[in-house]
Amino acid sequence: MSDYAKALGARLRAIRQQQGLSLQGVEEKSGGRWKAVVVGSYERGDRAVTVARLNELAEFYRVPIAELLPGDGPGRHEGASKVVIDLERLEQLPGEDLGAVQRFARSIQQQRGDYNGRVLSIRADDLRTLAIVYDLSPAGLIEKLTEWNVLVATPIRP
Repeated sequence: MSDYAKALGARLRAIRQQQGLSLQGVEEKSGGRWKAVVVGSYERGDRAVTVARLNELAEFYRVPIAELLPGDGPGRHEGASKVVIDLERLEQLPGEDLGAVQRFARSIQQQRGDYNGRVLSIRADDLRTLAIVYDLSPAGLIEKLTEWNVLVATPIRP
């Protein structure tokens, strides 16, 4: 079994699990089109999947096919997987540009019940969401946060 097949299988499993589906659930939801044993063998990397079948599976999961591919596919790994923001520095900086980041950081703190007040880890999904607010890519947002000098550490790459 190749490393690529294992990585592809891991992506397939991650997408299925994100959608709250078991292998049997995939078979049931697809009306038997996707057999649990077949999807499981794709996920383990035991069975090769054709491009056509991979495309059909992407359509079934309602995700772009690139999201099923391992590696640095479009969007999924753009930028960092996590950044750490200095909350004290963020709150001290004036300007409307920072307002969205400040509100977003407070919202994340509230959701997590994390009020240490010094730093906040912004996860990849949160980073992508915030980047949309600024009409930037996640990498572009990291550059902007770097310009504002609010990052504590260098972004951690997956």
